[in-house]
Amino acid sequence: MTIAAVDIGGTKIAVGMVDENGRVLHKTTSPTNTDDYAGGLKTVAAMLRQTAQDAAVEISGIGIGSTGPVNPFTGEFGDVDFLPGWRHKNPVEDLNRLFRVKVALENDGDAAALAEAAWGIGQNKSRLIYVTVGTGIGGGVVLDGKLYRGVDGAHPEVGHHVVDASGPPCTCGFHGCWESLAAGPAMVAWFAGKVPADYPDRDRLSGKHICELAVQGDKLARQAVDREARYLGLGLANLINLFTPDAIVLSGSVMKSADLLLPGIRKTISEGCRFVPAEKTELMLASLGEDTNLIGAARVWYYRFA
Repeated sequence: MTIAAVDIGGTKIAVGMVDENGRVLHKTTSPTNTDDYAGGLKTVAAMLRQTAQDAAVEISGIGIGSTGPVNPFTGEFGDVDFLPGWRHKNPVEDLNRLFRVKVALENDGDAAALAEAAWGIGQNKSRLIYVTVGTGIGGGVVLDGKLYRGVDGAHPEVGHHVVDASGPPCTCGFHGCWESLAAGPAMVAWFAGKVPADYPDRDRLSGKHICELAVQGDKLARQAVDREARYLGLGLANLINLFTPDAIVLSGSVMKSADLLLPGIRKTISEGCRFVPAEKTELMLASLGEDTNLIGAARVWYYRFA
């Protein structure tokens, strides 16, 4: 059985063919047309047909993981900030009509959580939280093999719990939510606000570059790394206090510098989780690599229909 996986992001769409063991057989990408859903749907359909042909497989079903709020039961997009032209459109119905196979949709954080729990490093973990830290902070919660859903099937926004009410504003409406303080752009903004206007690397700042500077001995970059670890640790400590999971799987571009961040993260957790057995919650790095979201999109289909 081969499932066609569709990963819809704010800048690119990836399509791949994934087998029943979570292995990507073939994949391709295309820029996202954020304002034109009809054109985007046409592009996705063409990518699906071409990728299936290149992999020499038949499409047995289609799984979709997408950024932003989506309704997994109706197949409809919500108010997706990054995809204004896709709001309230229904790719599940449209792709079912075009390909005559079952189609399933989930938020990409939930999709990745399902993939790591079933095919990745989270196997055999009864209570797992997946957290991805990059341009934003997102994730998903899997309890006893089941994806946790809130009221009306809502996806928990783990990146938008408040860790410092005096912190910077966020699009969610609060000040100082986890994402506004610990996502990659927050790290860059803090560093850029501290360096002089003629700082030699100012025009190419990124979380990765700041971490590289810290390794090279830059004192301000080291402060930025320590601050990032502190805020990541605060958010993770909150999740541990709330859920006491067996494992938290960490992913995303910021966590590529995990060797620099994990000591500070663990220190913060140890300071703030006195009343739960925090030492029994494993912090694990995601294992499915750059194809996590594609594999997650396929897992959505297996989770729903297999």
